[in-house]
Amino acid sequence: MSGVVTVPELLDGHTVLDIECLDRIYLNGYVPKLQVSGQVVTFLHDHRGMPIVSPAVFEQIGTRFRRAVARFAENNDIPVIKFKKGVRKAAVMEPLLRRAAQAGRSRVAAIGWAQEFQLVWEARKRDTDPAKPPQFSFAKAERRVTCYYFYVWDEFWGAGFIKVCAYFPVRHEAPCNRVEVKDLHRHAVAAA
Repeated sequence: MSGVVTVPELLDGHTVLDIECLDRIYLNGYVPKLQVSGQVVTFLHDHRGMPIVSPAVFEQIGTRFRRAVARFAENNDIPVIKFKKGVRKAAVMEPLLRRAAQAGRSRVAAIGWAQEFQLVWEARKRDTDPAKPPQFSFAKAERRVTCYYFYVWDEFWGAGFIKVCAYFPVRHEAPCNRVEVKDLHRHAVAAA
């Protein structure tokens, strides 16, 4: 390859990416305006309409998301499997992905879930005047939370999964190439 190419040139198809042995690709999605504590306060107050910015809304958002995942699975006949400690997730999902491949169409094949440590927002109540509304400060901390793994089969790219932390803010890890999950995204957005 001669010279350096820019991202627009790559996207315009002027360069071909040739990889012979790619095992997986990890894509991390995040909400750029929720990366510092002040942005969390702004989101909860301005976007969510919370007159008092309280961490109680984290649980509300997570509960709504978990219910949306359960509805999505039930409405689409998608098996939901709790991962056990020490068992390889890929081995558990392999038969379901194989079955999805035999059906020959892109879809969510199964949803797995587990409790895992994730970097999430934690709140601490500030010492303020008891006559005034409470105030909270927010900081990132590692906590054990529910993580969903949406195992998908794509007719062009094959098997993959999307990992979603059911806590605020939602973190995505997608070790797959291209996934048709418009319904999944619509349900996740509706839950937030």
